[in-house]
Amino acid sequence: MSEIWQLVTQSPEDFKGGSIWSVIVNIHGAVKAIGLALLVLFFVVGVMKTCGSFAELKKPEHAIKLFVRFAIAKGVVTYGLELMMALFKIVQGLISTIMNASGLGTADQTVLPAEMVTAIENCGFFESVPLWAVTLIGSLVITVLSFIMIMSVYGRFFKLYLYTALAPVPLSTFAGEPTQNVGKSFIKSYAAVCLEGAVIILACVIFSLFASSPPEIDPNAAPVSMVWSYIAELIFNMLVLVGAVKMSDKIVHEMLGV
Repeated sequence: MSEIWQLVTQSPEDFKGGSIWSVIVNIHGAVKAIGLALLVLFFVVGVMKTCGSFAELKKPEHAIKLFVRFAIAKGVVTYGLELMMALFKIVQGLISTIMNASGLGTADQTVLPAEMVTAIENCGFFESVPLWAVTLIGSLVITVLSFIMIMSVYGRFFKLYLYTALAPVPLSTFAGEPTQNVGKSFIKSYAAVCLEGAVIILACVIFSLFASSPPEIDPNAAPVSMVWSYIAELIFNMLVLVGAVKMSDKIVHEMLGV
């Protein structure tokens, strides 16, 4: 949980010391030249599609409209990186607001019920053998689920880098009215990737609240039954958390209608 808190609240500029971000920025600058060339192409295609004849281009309203569109598209491609980072920082502010409002700025450690601790401490050697087996199985399952969640959070960073590196190409489609839907879809998809962090944080907050309320333990039950009941409920809650983290992209896409 601590690893997830740290990764979700981290910026791509600071991830892994910023070395990856430096390479992505260089790639973005190289692709920007291609985006500017495509900008002219999409603009010409848009003019040919929207204007029935060259006589329409002589009308001031048409000429101004085309000039404003081209200027805006040029600005979007030129300052696309700054615009994308501004959108990312807005979402990071949303994530910080969620964390502060929940009162869970850090991941709290789960505390075992006192009845379970007492029962485990009073176990003899032979009684502790099945406890070791149950604990080992539960630990393996929890470890695997934790790796799956962390990989999903790492996957969000990979998508952020991919979108940033190739951004000038889809953003150049704003130059033409027939192709502008590609740029709109790109912005929606990038916003969805950024908002995945908010969904992941919400899922972690809900899981933390579940984990902070340990299951009821029967003090008269065998220690193995106590431990198995506790681990089973913990694994169930983690399965729900893993499902929410893995489906965060789908949830955001449904919200945004992408």
